[in-house]
Amino acid sequence: MKKVLLSLLLCCISIVGMAQTDVTKFLGIPVDGNKSDMMRKLKSKGFTLSPYAKGVLTGKFNGMDVNVHIATNNDKVCRIMVCDANTMDEASIRIRFNVLCEQFKNNSKYCNLTEEDPKLKEGENISYEMIVNKKRYEAIFYQLPDTTAANYTEEIQSLIYSKYTKEQMENPSEEISLDIYKMAAMYALEKATKKPVWFMISGNYGEYYITMFYDNEYNRANGEDL
Repeated sequence: MKKVLLSLLLCCISIVGMAQTDVTKFLGIPVDGNKSDMMRKLKSKGFTLSPYAKGVLTGKFNGMDVNVHIATNNDKVCRIMVCDANTMDEASIRIRFNVLCEQFKNNSKYCNLTEEDPKLKEGENISYEMIVNKKRYEAIFYQLPDTTAANYTEEIQSLIYSKYTKEQMENPSEEISLDIYKMAAMYALEKATKKPVWFMISGNYGEYYITMFYDNEYNRANGEDL
């Protein structure tokens, strides 16, 4: 029973983060800190200031020419937005969107918490759906944590021992084991959703581009100013 319990706990490790210090990264740079520091770090990656828009950087990302925007909340970076610099037609954006879905799916740094395949079907009328039905074409993934299994185990054990005694844990019943698994799964889900990376099709009337978002949910507004 103990081995089963440990396995249940460890199975959640692959999709959770430990603490607020484990935040979303863009090109290895934590989406955190102030805007000026983020600008400096992105420039070190080869991005340059746009001559057309203040505070916007331009450069290459994942093989595409892009514009990079930095969003802040209370002077803390909460989002990196990456937009294709060039637009494309409907057939091309379908391919681009589907390729991105495959790239994220096959990247070991990410997980997808849904079973639904976000890729677009060949016959999908993107223009009609976006203009008439106001449909949003988007896909969301979550960055896996940088923390170790040992550290995670310490944190989840603290959560478990707040509810169960050591005696109960030494020989847990099937009911307790199931409850622990549920606790770990809910904790895992909460942590995973703090590091979303998602993208969508932007534009209309036959001209489209991809917008990507690297979000640090810890730094986003949560009603604290209300």
